[in-house]
Amino acid sequence: MDEDIDSINVVPLVDVMLVLLTIVLTTATFVVTGRIPVDLAQSAQSAPATPAPVVLTLTRDKVLYLNDTRVAELEQALAAFEREQPVTVRADGALVLTDFVELVDRVKALGFEKVALEVRRT
Repeated sequence: MDEDIDSINVVPLVDVMLVLLTIVLTTATFVVTGRIPVDLAQSAQSAPATPAPVVLTLTRDKVLYLNDTRVAELEQALAAFEREQPVTVRADGALVLTDFVELVDRVKALGFEKVALEVRRT
C-alpha cells in the first residue's frame, strides 16, 4: 500500500503564484503616476485653460446664485461664459418642480446645452 512518490505536485505552487500575480497586478494599477520629477519642455502653443465651473443655485426663496454670488439677472450673469461649458443647477428640495424646469429652460434658451442637476444622495 505504500507508494513511492515519483513526482512533486506543483498545482498548489501554481495556485499560490497566480494569487500573488493577481495581487501584484491589482496593486500596480493604484500606483500614483507623476512622482518622478521632470522639467517639462515648454511650448508656445498650450492647451486652453479649463474654464471656471458654472453652478447655478436656486434657494427655497427663489433667490438665484451663480457660483455662490447672488445675481439678479440670469441672462447678464451667464453672458460672460462660453456656451459649451456645462452648467450645474442646484435647487432646494422644497421648490416646486416648475421653478426648476423654468430655470433649466431659461439656461437652455441662452444656448447652454449641457445642463445637469446636482442632488444629494440619501
